[in-house]
Amino acid sequence: MDRRTLILSGLVTLGAAGFAQAQPSGAQAAAQGPPGGPPPPSQTPDYPASGKAETYSRDEIVNNVSDFLGVTAEAAGGAIEKIFQKNGRPTAYIAGEEGSGAIVAGARYGRGLLYMKGREPVEVFWRGPSVGWDFGGNASRVFTLCYNLNDPQFIFQRYPGVEGSAYFIGGLGVNYQQTEDIVLAPIRAGVGFRLGANVGYLAYSRSRNYFPF
Repeated sequence: MDRRTLILSGLVTLGAAGFAQAQPSGAQAAAQGPPGGPPPPSQTPDYPASGKAETYSRDEIVNNVSDFLGVTAEAAGGAIEKIFQKNGRPTAYIAGEEGSGAIVAGARYGRGLLYMKGREPVEVFWRGPSVGWDFGGNASRVFTLCYNLNDPQFIFQRYPGVEGSAYFIGGLGVNYQQTEDIVLAPIRAGVGFRLGANVGYLAYSRSRNYFPF
């Protein structure tokens, strides 16, 4: 073989090897999509950076509590201040009415609307038993602050009372209920407020249920 033939043969071999390396495999070609087409979809879905709901400011809650429970802004502000110091700004609240009664063992039933910013109000019912040195009955309004509640559907579960959380400020009674990281802080007018209701739980549901357990 002469020198010219040998050089041409070498160039052809090098060109074929370079072309083979430049071609993607079948799996790579499928991932890249057709030439000139749109880029392939990301393997990780593009979700919002945060799924947390908007919160309510102290002034918004004070005004709503004052109007709904029929108390002064000063009384509402005292209770709200302590709740905000402990938990910060709520993501939702429930404004409703309830009735309760007890002779040592008791029960509580209520109905209200769950409010969240940017969403339609959702009707909520609740009921639950209580056990303790608890006598009497009452019918009253209740305003419940909700923390770490980012979707209305998560309200529909059972919330045990937090032991030792009840206190009175400015004629309003406050206690806490909690399931996992969702915390509820019901605020009730002082008249007829029953400490025994703090021992037990409240179950929140989409429809009325008269069985307390």
